[in-house]
Amino acid sequence: MKKLYAKILILLIIQPVLAQEKIDFDSANPFNFRDIIINLDKQESQDVFGILNLPEASTENTGNTKIPLIIAVAGSKGWAEHHLEYIQMYNEMGIATFEVKSFESRNVTSTVGSQIAVTTAMMILDSYKALEVLSNHPRINSEKIAITGWSLGGGVALYSGWEPLIHAINPTNSFAAHLSFYPPCIVEPLDLNFTSSPISIQIGELDNWTPADQCVELVKKASDSGANINITVYRESHHAFDRDSEPIVDPKGYILSNCSYTMKDDGTILTKRLNFPIRTPFLQKLSLAFCAKRGPVYGGNIDARNASFKFSKEFMREHLLE
Repeated sequence: MKKLYAKILILLIIQPVLAQEKIDFDSANPFNFRDIIINLDKQESQDVFGILNLPEASTENTGNTKIPLIIAVAGSKGWAEHHLEYIQMYNEMGIATFEVKSFESRNVTSTVGSQIAVTTAMMILDSYKALEVLSNHPRINSEKIAITGWSLGGGVALYSGWEPLIHAINPTNSFAAHLSFYPPCIVEPLDLNFTSSPISIQIGELDNWTPADQCVELVKKASDSGANINITVYRESHHAFDRDSEPIVDPKGYILSNCSYTMKDDGTILTKRLNFPIRTPFLQKLSLAFCAKRGPVYGGNIDARNASFKFSKEFMREHLLE
């Protein structure tokens, strides 16, 4: 733990000079996508905050009054060291970043092994509410805002591009790009209509927490349906391959290789085998008890880590700076 704190402190010290701002905004607590699509106006309100990092100077963005932004969403374990490394890289490129604090706003530290205290639906809504507020920020270019996330946050970055959700939230602005790291692709929408903005998934070949083959299948079907989506699968790499640490087993996490669901246009999620709807936290936990095992592997692969940082830099440069 002391080593982690020391590394985070080093990152903070070597970061470029930033103007950091805490921003509060209104969101809600929809449990699932159906709550957004069908009952968004009936959801319990929720105060959420995030941290905006504004680079004071940039060699790659010289002369522009307004700068691009990346909204970033953490995984089930919350914010980690490698997330901050991406944030630092983007800031050094002259791109502002906004760390959405969905967990901290709800007094949650982790959702590993439960996935019900803070859900993908809540975090997607948080991200769009943040987008709405930040699009009006005097320093931000509202047409150049991307979203990225890891694991649970990767699911946010991916499914925030699903058109039925976008239509239900009805945002004034849209994301210019979606970069998703090892998301859970266990839910396949029957309606494969995604945003026209580019979506990219980065995932490990050996990932058994959020299996790569499910993402490969989803990308193929969505791409065949016209989505601007692609995937990079890193060889011999586990979940969270971009961490600077050796792979280990998480005894609380879910192995989702045998879990698969479909999703109707109204956001209702159904088990593929029995066509049974999953609408409540209890039913979700019951479903996972039947299909999931405990003990997924997660941790870094140096080659995949380096390649992922390089890809991410070029992806954001292409879609936000050019």
